[in-house]
Amino acid sequence: MKNVVWTGTWVAERLGVELVGDEELSDLLGLALRRNPRRAHLLVSNVLGKHVPQSPSVVYGHGFALGRRVRELLGTEDARAAVVLGYAETATGLGHCVADGVGLAPYLHSTRRPVPGVDTAGGFEESHSHATSHLLLPENPALLAGAGPLVLVDDEFSTGNTVLNTIRDLHARYPRDRYVVVALVDMRSAADLGRLAEFATEIGARVDLIAAARGTVNLPEGVLEKGQALVAEHETTERGEPAGSRRGHPGATRVELGWPRGLPDGGRHGFTPGHRIRLDAALPAMAARVADALPEGARRVLVLGFEELMYAPLRLARELEQVVPAEVRYSTTTRSPVLALDDPGYAIRTRLAFPAHDDPDDGPGERYAYNVAGAGFDAVVAVVDSAADTPGLHAPDGLLAQLAEHTPSVLLAVVPSYVPARPSTERPSMLPEPLRGPAFSSYAPDEVGWLLQDLSDVTLEAPTEEREEAIQSGGAHYAESLPVEYQPSPQYQELFQTALGTSAARIAQAVGAVTELVLAELPHSRLRSSGGTPIPRPVLVSLARAGTPVGVLMRRWAQHRHGLDLPHYAVSIVRGRGIDANALRWLAAHHDPADVVFVDGWTGKGAITRELADAIREFESAEGITGFDPEITVLADPGSCVRTYGTREDFLIPSACLNSTVSGLISRTVLRSDLVGEYDFHGAKFYRELAGSDVSVDFLDAVAAHFPDVADAACAQAKELLAADRTPTWEGWAAVERISEEYEIHDVNLVKPGVGETTRVLLRRVPWKILARAGAGADLDHVRLLAQQRGVPVEEVDELPYTCVGLIHPKYTRGATGADGKAVTV
Repeated sequence: MKNVVWTGTWVAERLGVELVGDEELSDLLGLALRRNPRRAHLLVSNVLGKHVPQSPSVVYGHGFALGRRVRELLGTEDARAAVVLGYAETATGLGHCVADGVGLAPYLHSTRRPVPGVDTAGGFEESHSHATSHLLLPENPALLAGAGPLVLVDDEFSTGNTVLNTIRDLHARYPRDRYVVVALVDMRSAADLGRLAEFATEIGARVDLIAAARGTVNLPEGVLEKGQALVAEHETTERGEPAGSRRGHPGATRVELGWPRGLPDGGRHGFTPGHRIRLDAALPAMAARVADALPEGARRVLVLGFEELMYAPLRLARELEQVVPAEVRYSTTTRSPVLALDDPGYAIRTRLAFPAHDDPDDGPGERYAYNVAGAGFDAVVAVVDSAADTPGLHAPDGLLAQLAEHTPSVLLAVVPSYVPARPSTERPSMLPEPLRGPAFSSYAPDEVGWLLQDLSDVTLEAPTEEREEAIQSGGAHYAESLPVEYQPSPQYQELFQTALGTSAARIAQAVGAVTELVLAELPHSRLRSSGGTPIPRPVLVSLARAGTPVGVLMRRWAQHRHGLDLPHYAVSIVRGRGIDANALRWLAAHHDPADVVFVDGWTGKGAITRELADAIREFESAEGITGFDPEITVLADPGSCVRTYGTREDFLIPSACLNSTVSGLISRTVLRSDLVGEYDFHGAKFYRELAGSDVSVDFLDAVAAHFPDVADAACAQAKELLAADRTPTWEGWAAVERISEEYEIHDVNLVKPGVGETTRVLLRRVPWKILARAGAGADLDHVRLLAQQRGVPVEEVDELPYTCVGLIHPKYTRGATGADGKAVTV
C-alpha cells in the first residue's frame, strides 16, 4: 500500500465522484475541476505528459507498449499496412508513440491549426471539448486512402462520440474493413459500452479496442452545478503559484537544435517510418546541444512542449534523460482551462496562464502550463515550433516571462514548422467572365454576375433518400450531387405568397438597415467623379445561393436611397471544402479586395462563417493576395455569429421557403472533381424548365416596393446598430451542441437551427423531427405544412434560442423511412 494521497481525493470527496475499475486506475489518473460549462471534472493523466510533469521514459513507454499490443492484435502483415491517427491536442504525442510501437506504420494527427496551402482530407467535431473542430491535413492524401487498418489513438475513451465522429467522416471518404481504437484508459459508462459494436455493425467493419486500464466514473446527480460552484468559489483565490515565488528573472536563452532540414516537426501532415529514422539519428546531437546550455549543477530539469507539439519535445527529453545527471521531467502547455488548487489530493496544484502566441485560428485566448510553478525546477527548456516563436511568446506577460518567475534558467528551443510544398502547376492567365441572365438565371443581367460554370446539361440530381444515405454512410460529399428540386403544391405556393405579403416590409427594413451599416463602416471609399466627399463603393459578393436574393436587394437599396450602382456577384462556398478560390482570384483581378463585402441570407450555427474565415486565410497565404475581409454580412443573424446584420430575430424570410424558383432558377452549387477542374469555377445548373413557377423577381419587387415606407425606420435602426455592441456571442453554436447531446444525435452537422435551415432540412434532407419554440406563430406555418407532408413530428420546446430547429435523421438508411418515403422514428 503506497503511503501517498491519491490526486483525485479532493474532487471525489466534494463532488461525490467515484472512480471504479482496474487497480492501476488511481496510479494512472487523478481528478481536477474543469473551467468548462460542459463537464465538471477532468481526468488528469499521470503518464501522458500533458498536465503532470513526468519522466519522459515513462510517458514514451506507455504509448510504445500500447503500440506493441496493436501489433500483436493485427499480426505482422496487417500492422505493416496500418495507419495511426492521433487526436489533437492531448494525444498527438501518445499517437506518435503508439505508431513507434506498431513498427512501420505512418502517423497522422488531427489539428486545430489550419495550414495555408494544405487541403483538408477530413474533419470532425469533439462536442464536449473546449475547442471542438478537428482537421486532417495530410501532405499525401493517399495516406488515409489505403485499405489497411486505421488505428485511432486518444488519451481516454469516455463516451465514444469523438471516435464515432471520426470513423463516420473517414469511412465516408476512405472505407476500410478494420479499425483499432487505442486509449490509455477506457472510461465508458455502461450505457456507452454497446455503441461501438453497434456502429461497427452499421458500417460493416471490425472495430477493436485496446486500453492500458478500464473503469468508469460514477457521477452523482447535479455534479455539473456542484463543480461549477466549486470553481467559482476557488477561482477568486487561485494564483497558480506558491506565495513569494516570483523572481523577476530575465528572459530565455535560445538553443539552436540543428533540426534536420525538411524533417516534419510532428504528425500534423504525416510522419513516416523514414522520418522516424532521420529523427532517431539526429536526436543525440540535439540533446547534447541542450545539455551544454543547461546551467551547471542543475538537478531537476523540465522539457516543456507546446500544445500539439508533443512528440519532438518528448523524444528530446527522453534523449536528454540519458545524457545528463539531472532528473528530467516532461509536460506541455495546453488550451484546457482547469482550476488549480494547492492540495496534495488534487491533480492540478499550480497554473501558469499566458496569452496564446501562435495566431490561433479561433482567435486570442489564454493558454496554460500546469504543475510547473513551485515544482522546484532548476531549468525549463521550452520547445515550440517556429509558427509559435512570435512576439507574444517573448512578451512581458508571455510564456517565457511566466516561466522565468519560477525557475533560475529558461531555455528556448525552436523546431521549424513544417509546411508541405505546394505542387507548381501552370494555371490559365485569365478566368471566364461572370455568367448573367437571361442566359444564366432569371435575374436581370445588371442584378448579379455569377462566378460559376454552367452545368445545366449534366444530370446531377438524386432522390433525397439516396443522397442522405450516401452522405451519412460513406458514399459522397453533399456538394457532389443535387437534390431533386422540390415542386411546391398549390397550397404551399399560396402559403409563400401569404408569408411574402406579411413579411415584405419587415424584410425591407432589415435590408435597409444592413445596407446602411455596410455603407457606414466600409473602410475604403472612392471619390465622386466630380471630386468632393468620398462615398463608399462596396462590391457585394453573395454566397450562392441563399445570399443572392439578399445581395440583389442590398444593391437595389443602395440604388434607391443613394443612387449607387454597386457591383454584385455570386460565388460558391461549400462546407468542408471552402470558398471557390478561382472566384476570389477573379474578384482580386477586377476589384480591390478591401471593397468586397460577402453577403449571405442568414446564420444558423455559424459553420459557413468559420468556413469563410478559414478559406480566406488559406487563399491569401497561398496566392499572396490580401485585403479580403472574411466577415459575412447577413440579413438575419439568429445564431449571433457575425457583426454586420439587419436583425438578430429568427423570422421567416420567404426566400428560404423555396429553392431555385426564388433564387433566379439556379441550383445549389456543385463541386465534383470530374466536373470542376483545379482552375474552374464551381458549378451550378440553370433550371430553365421551371420558368413557369419562378417567383424570383416577384419576391425582389415585393420587398423593394416597401423601401420608401421603411426608409426612416431602417436608417434609425442602422444608427442603433452602429452604436450597439454587436460582438458575436455564438449563442447558436452552444445551443446546437446542447441539442446534439440532449437528443443523442452526437453530430452537430445533423442539427440545423433557424427557420431557414429547418426549411432546407424539410426540402432537401431526410428530417427526423422539428423543434419549435413554444408559442411560435405564423413564421412556422410553412414548416408545419412541410412537416405534415413528410410525416415529421413537430415538438414544442421552451427556451429555444431559435424559432425552430430541424434535426436530420441521425441513423439514416433507406430502411429508416416508411414505404411512403416519410420519416419514421429511430
